[in-house]
Amino acid sequence: MSSTEKIITVSFILEALGRPKEHLVQALEELISKMDKEQKVSVISKKIHEPVVMKNQPELFTTYAEVEVEIEELIYLMGLVFKYMPASIEVISPEKLIVENNNVSELLSELARKLHGYDELARMMQADRAVLLKKIEELTPKDSKKEIKKPSKKK
Repeated sequence: MSSTEKIITVSFILEALGRPKEHLVQALEELISKMDKEQKVSVISKKIHEPVVMKNQPELFTTYAEVEVEIEELIYLMGLVFKYMPASIEVISPEKLIVENNNVSELLSELARKLHGYDELARMMQADRAVLLKKIEELTPKDSKKEIKKPSKKK
């Protein structure tokens, strides 16, 4: 198989929300530039849309970028999805992807590794929250204490 047959062309939609509106365009430019420097990834086109005011929150702006990339292997596509979290992903070509089982194993292992990382982060945040709630209770005068909602323990 030649290297051109392995190329995967993908279109991403990257969204941004915040203020000032100039910062959103700059942030998307930087993000796309970082994406282009990723291993085995080439940005072949980009279009950043003009930021617009959000309807329900006039102090915030929103915009998006359409980015087309060429990627040499499926594992690098998976990496881009996790790292840049696009709002939309469309595989443009090839029409059919043939994936060998060792590649599927690699993809699933990467997925599991990322999920474990997110789970660990969530647990650390829950523990930090519990410590902060305890400190708040300790520092709040007894006569003015209102019930602080403690996190529910889900099983």
